[in-house]
Amino acid sequence: MISNDKITEIFCSIDDFCLVFEPALRKRLLSTGKKSRNRKSTMSMSEIVSLTVLFHLSGIRTFKHFYIFYVQKHLKQEFPNTVSYNRFVELMQANILPLTLFMKMCCLGKCTGISFIDSTPIRACKKKRIRQNKVFKGIATIGKSTMGWFYGFKLHVIVNDKGELLDFIITQANVDDRTPLKEDHFLKKIFGSLYADKGYISKQLSALLFDQGLHLITGIRNNMKNVIMTMRDKILLRKRSVIETINDQLKNIAHAEHSRHRSFANFITNLVASLMAYSFQEKKPSIKFETEKSSQLTLFY
Repeated sequence: MISNDKITEIFCSIDDFCLVFEPALRKRLLSTGKKSRNRKSTMSMSEIVSLTVLFHLSGIRTFKHFYIFYVQKHLKQEFPNTVSYNRFVELMQANILPLTLFMKMCCLGKCTGISFIDSTPIRACKKKRIRQNKVFKGIATIGKSTMGWFYGFKLHVIVNDKGELLDFIITQANVDDRTPLKEDHFLKKIFGSLYADKGYISKQLSALLFDQGLHLITGIRNNMKNVIMTMRDKILLRKRSVIETINDQLKNIAHAEHSRHRSFANFITNLVASLMAYSFQEKKPSIKFETEKSSQLTLFY
């Protein structure tokens, strides 16, 4: 289970953000001219967002068991004013905005000049239930990955050599992996070298990113001519498995993927909260890359 120190750390960081966010949000809300009730919620925004994130660090598979059998029984001292489970699900979905803004503003790392990019499928349901699925009808699409066909979405993630998330974007399953790289806002804070798999091979994309000061480095296919590559790039390209490890942790530890969603809002909330939970992990998959220059040769570790 989660330690009290970790609960306090997550709550304090989220509460500091909400203390600034809530007054700013009220000032920007548009008025309809009619009187409306402004009743204060039993649980604060900080508590709702914190519990949403803590679920993905608890190791419990379903949120209902986490909330009823863990929060309401073992975390009474930390969260004394809990509401019913059904009401909390409504409040959780209503707080998508602060959840996403906190992730974008407070949980992302800084680019070090060495970045890795990859996409991973987020399945909405199993293959046999694609035609029966009504929750994502008209939203999710059918796509193909290295593991075969799937129905759902793609999560595109950029990380640095420390294993920190630099940015992320969610697309439909049939969107090409190279499409998000053509968006300026996705690579706005990325510089140096960007390492990717063979699915990102494109002369036009490489030239476009090079004009922006970003060097896209990928492997080559068997039917392609060999290209000149520095030893540094060859070593770092082999270390690209670090982002695949991160994707595996997001799915299997942080529960970014499951087939029990009852609404699209619940899907987005679950996915963003899993990314936040990963950012709070103390030990992240990372690589150690150092160079030692001498008069004879350059050694790489």
